[in-house]
Amino acid sequence: MFRSITLPIVGVLLAISALISGCSSYPPAPASAASSGYKYIIGPGDTLNIVVWRNPELSTVVPVRPDGKIAAPLVEDLPAMGKDATTLARDIEKALAKYIRDPVVTVVVTNFVGPYSEQIRVVGEAAKPQVLPYKQKMTLLDVMIAVGGMTDFADGNSASILRTAEGNKQYSVRIADLVKRGDVSANVEMQPGDVLIIPQGWF
Repeated sequence: MFRSITLPIVGVLLAISALISGCSSYPPAPASAASSGYKYIIGPGDTLNIVVWRNPELSTVVPVRPDGKIAAPLVEDLPAMGKDATTLARDIEKALAKYIRDPVVTVVVTNFVGPYSEQIRVVGEAAKPQVLPYKQKMTLLDVMIAVGGMTDFADGNSASILRTAEGNKQYSVRIADLVKRGDVSANVEMQPGDVLIIPQGWF
């Protein structure tokens, strides 16, 4: 009984250890990753500024709830998660058309969190491992600044990016060269959903 319980746990621990060990070699991450046509996708926790032209009493600032919906004047429980701002504005116009003639709505995202599937996750030997909202043209350097760099135990040049948008393909990145030596050739663009893995060095 004891062995049957511990074996799955040991398997999980070995998988995590392999993921952050930095022993495997991966192809270098491409310098340019994001499409120029990228549109920000709204997610839970975002804050939206909704402006209804000529109807200031209907204009408001609302949060996107954990269930991905919003509530605004004359609009209740409208799904917002997974939509871009323009699409959501058209949906609000349709909802308001029941009450006012020819509504014109603009939606501006003022606080960015984004959907879980597009967030950037930083694990391992970052100074402050965390989840970051993805922004267009976001680079590896932007991510490292946001997490406060690496710990003293990090093996930055053995770090890798797990790219969920490409079926969990893994790429190598040279964080130490970028952050400590100022080698801008080591800077690469991030993609929505990337996981940055910074292993511990063996001293």
